[in-house]
Amino acid sequence: MQRFPENTLIAVHIVATLVICWLGMMAIHEAGHVLAGWSTGGSVSKVVLHPLAISRTDLSHNPRPWIVVWGGPLFGTALPAVLWLIARGLKLPAEPWFRFFAGFCWIANGAYIGFGSLDRIGDAGDMLRHGSEIWDLWLFGAITIPAGLWLWHGTGRYFGLGREGKTPSRQLVLIGHGSSRRRIFWRGIETGANGEISLNCRDEL
Repeated sequence: MQRFPENTLIAVHIVATLVICWLGMMAIHEAGHVLAGWSTGGSVSKVVLHPLAISRTDLSHNPRPWIVVWGGPLFGTALPAVLWLIARGLKLPAEPWFRFFAGFCWIANGAYIGFGSLDRIGDAGDMLRHGSEIWDLWLFGAITIPAGLWLWHGTGRYFGLGREGKTPSRQLVLIGHGSSRRRIFWRGIETGANGEISLNCRDEL
């Protein structure tokens, strides 16, 4: 079996975790918009997820836009926190990962809404157009970003960082090495008007 330097194992572990967290954060955020839309009588026409772009949810009928736009970041922070609390309560071995993921989602959503308010980007712009005050957005960011950093505190050792860092399993390197030989190009994940979900990608060897 090929042996890899410890630093390589740590780097692969961190990069893989960040990619998974990024995609998971966007999926949960958009799920919040979808659930809010459905619960207020709206009709979801399309959900677009792309790893290199800002995800979005389009509604063909949206009677409660203020609720729908806030549903993304609120659900996007609440669900990861609940999953972490469940993992912590059950004392699952993956509890540190759930904690890191929850922190990632809180920081990402907080920064997206808080700093996005300055240029009215994405959801932040919709919130301001539908009646939210800019102070509401800043308050959301001021709460979630520090909370996310608190969740991250002490998780570095599970990624091999610090004096008490634990070296990740070499199986992670094999996964990363295999992925480098197969490049997946995302065109996005879209849901059509009929609710069917399709994944469009091109896989090259």
